[in-house]
Amino acid sequence: MNSLPPLGEPGPDLDPAQVERSSRNLMLPGFGVLGQRRLANARVLVVGAGGLGSPALLYLAAAGVGTIGVVDDDVVEVSNLQRQVIHGTGDLGRLKVDSARSAIAEVNPLVDVETHAFRLDAANALELVSGYDLVVDGSDNFATRYLVSDTAAFASVPDVWGAVLRFAGQVSVFWAPHGPSYRDLFPEPPEPGSVPSCGTAGVLGAVCGVIGAVMASEAVKLITGIGSPLLGRLQLFDALTASWREIEFERDPDASPVTMLADYDAFCGTTSGADDRDAITVEQLRALLDERAAGRADFDLIDVREAGEREIVSIPGSRSVPLADLVAGAALADLPRDRELYVYCKAGLRSAQAVDALARAGFTHATQVTGGILEWVRIVAPGRAY
Repeated sequence: MNSLPPLGEPGPDLDPAQVERSSRNLMLPGFGVLGQRRLANARVLVVGAGGLGSPALLYLAAAGVGTIGVVDDDVVEVSNLQRQVIHGTGDLGRLKVDSARSAIAEVNPLVDVETHAFRLDAANALELVSGYDLVVDGSDNFATRYLVSDTAAFASVPDVWGAVLRFAGQVSVFWAPHGPSYRDLFPEPPEPGSVPSCGTAGVLGAVCGVIGAVMASEAVKLITGIGSPLLGRLQLFDALTASWREIEFERDPDASPVTMLADYDAFCGTTSGADDRDAITVEQLRALLDERAAGRADFDLIDVREAGEREIVSIPGSRSVPLADLVAGAALADLPRDRELYVYCKAGLRSAQAVDALARAGFTHATQVTGGILEWVRIVAPGRAY
């Protein structure tokens, strides 16, 4: 049995429209009218309207959560549609928070949607999260996950977290002081570049649906006080074997308490050390490639993306050196130290990390191509898709 109380008080009596819409919820043992009234009175913040946020938002809205906040600063792109099911082709170019609001209105017009079209950071997180009863973290990077977990602990609200990559997914619940936090599960962030993102390694869209649905289910359980939440339990899903397994974890008694929100990009090593002197534009790169073709320049063009990304599109004349191999040092012996190295990735983050890693390894002629392949496709090779 769950020893935790419901998150909040129930709202007013349900009107006939709410009763009809939520009739299947009202039939559930232990849920009933009181549980539905709690949902209708709840405020849930969803971080990210992407692969995980999409199914979570749709199921929370369908369940009848009264107020849903969505924070995301991104716009809808074609490549999102493979897994971000809250958006459609007609939403291309729209802010994801606006697209999500429209979709939620179609699912349940009784839901009040609050949109926050900005990037969550240490300066705005506490004020935002404190205005909600629960946060659902569907973010896709380690810096935001640590930020959300720390902020939720400060605000004393539950943090329902999930992550996906390729054919696998993870989901858990963090809630201080009732259980461990994200930091107890992952005390230190991984080395930059050691864990690929969905944008570099891919993800099966249906896995996002599985994990996002579980996240919504955990949120509903916490709001209504039913069942046993995933506090101190990590659920792992493998789509290739259609299997689940569970790992239990506890609060670290020796861990230092978090006393303030910090620079989470710096903590995770994702702050670029490259500056304007260490970068060239794609227009400059095109000119350099012409010079090299004419025999008037000698350099290597390094693509630090994954092999699967190169199959989609690459810059002619580049060689593949995935960032993980470069950071681990496995690829350094094959790189020349006596001529220029120009480095690119998808948009610039990994190439900046690569330039920093090369500098630490003693390479003095490594330069980032700003904007990466996205900028190359936009300016130099329009018409190619990524």
